[in-house]
Amino acid sequence: QVHLVESGGGLVQAGGSLRLSCAASGRTFSTWRMGWFRQAPGKEREFVAHVIWSSGRTSYADSVKGRFTISRDNAKNTVYLEMNSLKPEDTAVYYCALDSRPGEGYEYWGQGTQVTVSS
Repeated sequence: QVHLVESGGGLVQAGGSLRLSCAASGRTFSTWRMGWFRQAPGKEREFVAHVIWSSGRTSYADSVKGRFTISRDNAKNTVYLEMNSLKPEDTAVYYCALDSRPGEGYEYWGQGTQVTVSS
């Protein structure tokens, strides 16, 4: 089993920045990738970014490219999401997730952290 705990959410004005963290514990040795997703009220959960654990290769949703940066600290089993130039439409609950092998999908999810961007 893997346990994920997010932190770093909060209230910020448009144009501001926040840094989310997600610490993984448990059977993390088989991590293939970790990702961030978000869900706004009344909307479906959407992909934000992911990082391949071994190589550090990253991928982003078009809506956040150039503003958000995902990174990882292998020694701490932690993934980060640096969010800059925040917009009101970035308001959502942000979730981190862990995928242990290609083709299986994300098996483990955190509890989520609220990000609210005021205009």
